[in-house]
This record gives sequence, structure tokens and C-alpha cells, in this order.
Amino acid sequence: MVAAGQTDAGKDSAHYAGTIRYHYSYSGTGNINNTNTVHSYLLSNAVSFSAVKKRDALNFSSSWVYGSQQGNLTNNDFTSTADFNWYKTLRHGYYWGLLTYNTSLSLKVNNLVQGGLGFGYNLIDKKHAALIVSDGILYEKGDLQDILYGTPQGNVPQRDRYQVFRNSFRIKYHFVIHDRITLDGIEMIQHSLATIHNYILNLSASGSVKLSKWLSVTTAFSFNKFTRTRSENTLLTFGITITR
Repeated sequence: MVAAGQTDAGKDSAHYAGTIRYHYSYSGTGNINNTNTVHSYLLSNAVSFSAVKKRDALNFSSSWVYGSQQGNLTNNDFTSTADFNWYKTLRHGYYWGLLTYNTSLSLKVNNLVQGGLGFGYNLIDKKHAALIVSDGILYEKGDLQDILYGTPQGNVPQRDRYQVFRNSFRIKYHFVIHDRITLDGIEMIQHSLATIHNYILNLSASGSVKLSKWLSVTTAFSFNKFTRTRSENTLLTFGITITR
């Protein structure tokens, strides 16, 4: 899927001054539907890692969605993101940097690379509640399937290769209820600086109920739209998360 923006593992780094705090997680979900008339499956995997020391945070995450229906591939979507957060001048503000790579069959993206810098601010910054807004400028280099010109020769898609600068605005929230129920969400829109009609929209939300210290039942929703390829996808998953 198209990259959703920056992560913020460093918002509570002040509590661990002088030490490095590591966090990593993996989540995997899937479904198979096999009847007399329908044959489909969808697999979703995600890994993340973060290292926080005092006022600095380094984050890395990757996700892969793979699916097929009636023998036709519907999803082969991979995203990998590395970013850092630097808390320095303002108590609740931070600077961020981002580098991400994306390829997506469902969004008709052959290759997409983004990199940029920006500023974020924690409107709510508590142990069990956080609300964060951020904004910045990204440089984007893309190689897309050009659906405007179709596949005129041998069913080989035409290529849309381009470079563009985008404004990246994001809202992120995190709430924990009674130390057992967790709600998270990231809502992001990236407009081209050249035209408002060229944008990337990503909406995502997730929830989990903790069964033990390391095991949770989870559900997640995501919606992606890429106007340049006139494509969008929606994904709703259920599964488990193992965290240590």
C-alpha cells in the first residue's frame, strides 16, 4: 500500500532518558474462501521495530498483502518505511525525516519512493492517550501503470514515470482503555504541490484486546486511494498480535 507517513515511537522517550528502549512486533492475518464457485485467499503480514533514546527515535516497518481470487492475483502490495523523530526545541514538538518504498498491484504502482522532512506536534501527550498532527514536504519518484493509455500492444501496460513534490499532512491517535483495549489510527493525505487533484489518501484504524502480556486479538481497517492511477483498495482484517 502507499506509504502512510511517519511513525512516532519517540513521544514518550523522555521517560527513558539515558537508556535505549527497543520495541518490535509482528502481526499476521489471513483468510481462505473455497466453495464450488469461489476460490479466494488474502494474507497480510506486518513487522515493526523501534529504538528510542532520550530525545531521538528510529523506526522501521514493513507490510505485505498478498491475495488471489479465481486464480487471478488481486494483491501483491509491499511497503517498507524508515523514519526518525528528533525532540529538541519544543516540549511537545518534534522534527521528522522519512524514507519509504512501495510497490502495489492493487494500486497499479510498479515502484514508488518517497523521502522528506517535516514537523509534528503532540496535541495530547499522555500515557494512555495521544493525539499528534504533523506536516512536511516529500519528494516522490514513481513508476506506475498508466491506465490512461491502456495496454495497446501485447497486453503490456504503459509506464508513467514521474517526479513530484507533495505536502504530507497526517493525524495520528492512540488510546488505551483499562490497560486492555487499544485503539490506534493514522489518517494521511499527500497533495501534489503542482495540482490539488493529484493526491494520495490513506486512512487506517486498528483495535486490540489484550488476552495476556504478549498476546492480543486484533482487528484493522485500511483504505488507500491514488488519484494518479485512479485506483483504490479497502482491507479489513482480524487476527492476533505477538509483542515483546
